[in-house]
Amino acid sequence: MPEPTPVPTEQLRFAMPPRHATVEGERQYRKERLAAALRLFGRLGFEEGVAGHITVRDPEFTDCFWVNPFGMAFRHITVRELILVNHDGKVVEGRHHVNQAAFVIHAQVHRARPDAVAAAHSHSTYGRALSSLGELLDPITQDACAFYEAHVLYDRYTGVVVDEEEGRRIAAALGPHKAVILRNHGLLTVGDSVDAAAWWFIAMERSCQVQLTARAAGNPVPIGHHDAVRTREQLGSDLVAWINYQPLYQDIARSEPDLFDY
Repeated sequence: MPEPTPVPTEQLRFAMPPRHATVEGERQYRKERLAAALRLFGRLGFEEGVAGHITVRDPEFTDCFWVNPFGMAFRHITVRELILVNHDGKVVEGRHHVNQAAFVIHAQVHRARPDAVAAAHSHSTYGRALSSLGELLDPITQDACAFYEAHVLYDRYTGVVVDEEEGRRIAAALGPHKAVILRNHGLLTVGDSVDAAAWWFIAMERSCQVQLTARAAGNPVPIGHHDAVRTREQLGSDLVAWINYQPLYQDIARSEPDLFDY
């Protein structure tokens, strides 16, 4: 038997973010990825009552965003049930109410960050635990280095966010970073796609879990500054986040195809 011949590199498949020729195609894509991310968040246990939301900017009406309906379980959301909210917090498409906290925080983040196509916030267990300490993530693992000097702490708590000024302060604190820890509240992440924002949230939640677990077990050894920066440059882009997220998307899309119901 002859020695196997390597397959030419150009014939190998590698998924990259798709480009759409029309706004209608891009809108459908963003809504499908949003519904899938919400299903995934539900599967991972990121729901806490009616708290938690993921938003994605509409590709045509860029001051409007698609978001999950208020009071609907993440694990049952379909594309058809998503709602479109304008910059005044009014529902312009759909028949469900919007979580006003989602509007107040996310609208200000989207307004301050035109590059932020999507934002994710939920009251996840380990994110809340670390936020109660008023601390940042330490560079104690390769995965945590993706957030090194790329996330911030919003070091105040004034109750449930219901006014625009508080939303503006959170957006200002986030600045150009990919994530913010809201003290005594939880995590918020952004990305240039739903996939990136969702991956950063999942990765950040797991990094919070690792940091709390390692600290409970002993004294974690931090990664040095230069190595942490280099690792962030390798792993910290939204493209890398999108690539990392694909196995999770494939799993939810194949196991729960009803999420694409229109």
